[in-house]
Amino acid sequence: QVQLVESGGGSVQAGGSLRLSCGASGYTVRGYCMAWFRQAPAKEREGIAVINSIGMLTYADSVKGRFTISRDNAKNTLYLQMNSLKAEDTAMYYCAANPFCGSPPLKSGWYNYWGQGTQVTVSS
Repeated sequence: QVQLVESGGGSVQAGGSLRLSCGASGYTVRGYCMAWFRQAPAKEREGIAVINSIGMLTYADSVKGRFTISRDNAKNTLYLQMNSLKAEDTAMYYCAANPFCGSPPLKSGWYNYWGQGTQVTVSS
C-alpha cells in the first residue's frame, strides 16, 4: 500500500525559507514520478515541481529559481526547499506520486497517490 506523509509546513515571514518533506512507504521514490502541488483557498490545485525516475526536474514559472525539488533514495523521502517565500506562496502543499510521469508532468490528473497535505503560511 502506497502512503505519503508530508511534514515541515508552518508560518514564516516573507523572504524566509522552509523545507517540506514527504516520507513514502509501500514503494521506492527513485522509481516513481514524484511531485509537489499546492492549493490556496478558492483556487485550483497547482503543480509546482516534479522529479521523474531519472532525476529530470520540472518547475512551474511561479516558483522557478526559488524552490528546489529533490529526493533522498536512502531515506525514501521527497523534499521541497522553498526560499524567498512570498505571501502568494501561502497554501496547502501536497506531495504526489505515480509510477510514470505524464505530459505535461505538472497536471494533477496524472497522479494516483497523494499525501494529506501540510500548511504553509507566509506573512508579509
